[in-house]
Amino acid sequence: MGAKQLLAIDDEPVILDAIKRVAGSEGWQVTTTSDARKGLELALKHNYDLCLCDIKLPDMDGFEFLQQLSQAGSPLPVIMITGYATVENAVKSLDLGAIDYLPKPFTADELLSALYRGHRYVHIMKEYQRQQSNPCSLIVPCPPQCRKLGYSSWCFIDHDGSVKVGLTFLFLKIIGSIRKINLLPLESEINQGFSCAEIEAENGLLHPVITPLSGQIIRRNEDVVQNPLIIEKDPYFKGWLYIIVPQNLNYEINHLMVCNQ
Repeated sequence: MGAKQLLAIDDEPVILDAIKRVAGSEGWQVTTTSDARKGLELALKHNYDLCLCDIKLPDMDGFEFLQQLSQAGSPLPVIMITGYATVENAVKSLDLGAIDYLPKPFTADELLSALYRGHRYVHIMKEYQRQQSNPCSLIVPCPPQCRKLGYSSWCFIDHDGSVKVGLTFLFLKIIGSIRKINLLPLESEINQGFSCAEIEAENGLLHPVITPLSGQIIRRNEDVVQNPLIIEKDPYFKGWLYIIVPQNLNYEINHLMVCNQ
């Protein structure tokens, strides 16, 4: 099997250099360009395993890049790169087909974790497509009464207006066994699209948990802190992470997908 192929599109040379250096150290063969139109041409011509693309580019932004890929029928999985001030745009990019996003500024470890998740996502989805006829599905969908942000997190709006937040089965399958989970303190404010917890996987990689909605934490699931295996066994019921009082619910809910598959 050849080296994993990565396409990186960003108009900042320092970002491209960092991606090439860090990803290359993990066996990725990296092609870089600062031109999104050139990136689109490369994406449609070559069989890359994964693409990193900045949202804000001078010639064609990341949203148009995603739309052009979709119109061309390209299956290339894309992780969007975004500044912290444009996390809302990153959340919206998931609606256009991005599988994940990487906020700037990022560390080498954060980049490696994102690349790992992207590569595992592709592998799992290919396996799923091959075994769709098998009644023992590889992916357990979240309940239809929930909504999810990308493939990573879900939320359930209770009758009293509070919201339960947790991790999807697919996210857990991607990151592997959990060694430790770090939750925020009670009464912390969390913001849609930002990390609300951190998971340390058995392989040592750290993965942020991106919250699907903004709000204040009013309950933590202390059981999963003591025994992370609960999340792996039952992510949609006993394995929830927080109960929050939501903020901007009517607006933010539009960024989420209904769990109907």
